[in-house]
Amino acid sequence: MTSTSLSSTTPVRRFGGAADIMLAAALWGTTGTVRSFVHASPVAVGAARLLIGGAVLFALALRSGGLRPLLDGGRRTRLILLLGAVLAAVYQVAFFSAVARTGVATGTVVTIGSGPVFAGLLSWLLRMGAPTRRWLLSTAGAVAGCAALTAGGRSAGVEPLGIALALLSGFGYAAYATVASSLITRGENDRAVVGALFGGAGLLLLPVLLAYGPGWLLTGQGGPAALYLGLVTTGVGYVLYGRGLRTTPVAVATTLTLAEPAVAAVLGLVVLGEHLGTVALGGLALLVLSLLVLALPVRG
Repeated sequence: MTSTSLSSTTPVRRFGGAADIMLAAALWGTTGTVRSFVHASPVAVGAARLLIGGAVLFALALRSGGLRPLLDGGRRTRLILLLGAVLAAVYQVAFFSAVARTGVATGTVVTIGSGPVFAGLLSWLLRMGAPTRRWLLSTAGAVAGCAALTAGGRSAGVEPLGIALALLSGFGYAAYATVASSLITRGENDRAVVGALFGGAGLLLLPVLLAYGPGWLLTGQGGPAALYLGLVTTGVGYVLYGRGLRTTPVAVATTLTLAEPAVAAVLGLVVLGEHLGTVALGGLALLVLSLLVLALPVRG
């Protein structure tokens, strides 16, 4: 994470970085709905998405000319890239598993909604900044919201294991974003960083895809869905996200990606006809409200 404040950048660049990240988040918000139309294991779908998207991002990294200098950056840099690839793989697989168990709206909101909380916690543990009173208040509200979602029970389409997987995915996302941001803000090429991370994650999940069977990719729904998830939500989405991280600190970026659960919730409730009970809806509202408090700018 960079210590540079948003006020140190020009308004045009600041808006550009935020717009890139929010557009990427809107694309990610469609993944759960598209996944619901594929008759395959969520783990297999996540693996295929990373394999296709990772290949595209790796090719763009090669074209950018920044991949060779990045990989020649020393043993420490390569270990950081390996860690980031593992985290990206965990984030993707846990997300699709969570959505399959607890629904698109809830799974996406908990995954991305918990990201800013985990990002703040990681910043504190890594001594990138002490937690503020507002962060602590928002964290408490978010945890209470997740607890209320779980208390909604199966009648609301919410399962405790699904919530746990969504939280694991949220942690993987925050940790991956922290790794990517630390490399990009120190001067590494953003396409090279994203390509190396997701290309590596795709290779890590190749055995998983083969183990679950890739036959579903040849079906009328499976093939187009996998291409959309790989090329659009991963390839285009993470190019935009990496570009946005040039001028946007990771803690701010994780709050901007709250556009994802907003898109996913609308698609889940309107397109898929998902239903949440009263308790679960209350938890969802508390979670979103807590994260909005965390995202609002602080007056100087």
